[in-house]
Amino acid sequence: MQAHVSIILPVHNAEPWLDECLRSVLQQDFEGTMELSVFNDASKDKSGAIIEKWRVKLEDSGVHVIIGGHDSLSPRGVGYSKNQAVAQSSGSYLCFLDSDDVMMPQRVRLQHQAAVQHPSSVFTANGPTVIMPTWFCSRAWFSHVGPFDEGGQGVPEDLLFFYEHLRKGGGVVRVDQSLLLYRYHPRAATHSVLETTIWTHRVRFLEEQALPRWAAFTIWNAGKQGRRLYRSLTAASQRKVVAFCDFCACPQVVAFCDFCACPQVVAFCDFCACPQVVAFCDVDENKIRKGFYCHEDSQERPKPRIPILHFRAARPPFVICVKLDLTGGAFEDNLRSLHLQEGQDFLHFS
Repeated sequence: MQAHVSIILPVHNAEPWLDECLRSVLQQDFEGTMELSVFNDASKDKSGAIIEKWRVKLEDSGVHVIIGGHDSLSPRGVGYSKNQAVAQSSGSYLCFLDSDDVMMPQRVRLQHQAAVQHPSSVFTANGPTVIMPTWFCSRAWFSHVGPFDEGGQGVPEDLLFFYEHLRKGGGVVRVDQSLLLYRYHPRAATHSVLETTIWTHRVRFLEEQALPRWAAFTIWNAGKQGRRLYRSLTAASQRKVVAFCDFCACPQVVAFCDFCACPQVVAFCDFCACPQVVAFCDVDENKIRKGFYCHEDSQERPKPRIPILHFRAARPPFVICVKLDLTGGAFEDNLRSLHLQEGQDFLHFS
């Protein structure tokens, strides 16, 4: 009989955490039919024995268990393992679980309830980010979007899948409860993916999906992350940047340029005559008083100098490079005070 929900569990050398993970499967309060699809990706520890031990307990409780895998010298990677676990499963809905994480008892029940109402969405749990181990979606939608990239170690297969999901018009719905204990540790697979790899994929997706609809935009953050984003953009996208913006404690000071000290001047860029380049925006008085950011590595002559403005003087749309929940609410209050619409007037890139 086809299960309502298949729990998709890739496993590689998960001995320290696997008992707790599988116990959380047994403790689900979902009343529909449920199966566990495990793919053991060349584990060399006792993961296989632990899986077999829990297989008996789970099947005695009505949870069908499918076990696949291989014993090659090297693992094939998380993307391959997830794809294999999905292929050998039968459920109408897929609940993704990492072998070092622990589900809350209500997870499958609450995400299944939401998924029935939104067939083309990926579902996550409470938290500030879209974290792969809390994904839950219909099999039909996964088949439409997937499979996962199987490039192996160093490939962010979850991020690439998520971007393809968005390209195909998928939505994101959050069940606003804590549904999973996410374990972050030195052996986690996420550490095999370089931060620079993630950054590059994110910038390219921003340029592909968001920036084409804007003729010009402002980067909110004249600090390290805002400048890094600017430098990571293609030359065509850089030419769309009209400003950086920041926050200055003096409400009269809107912007300074190196050749202009008049606080009434909104922005000048003495070496930049490109009408598309407006400014960077942020909240740091020192950055604002400097007046501009010069891209020293640019091949253009003269080198671009982008004005730095007080955020109230900057013009939307904004690409925001400020992390949420790190300023005691000050940044969020500043953003709300502008009465902007997310997706139209600003995007978060933090």
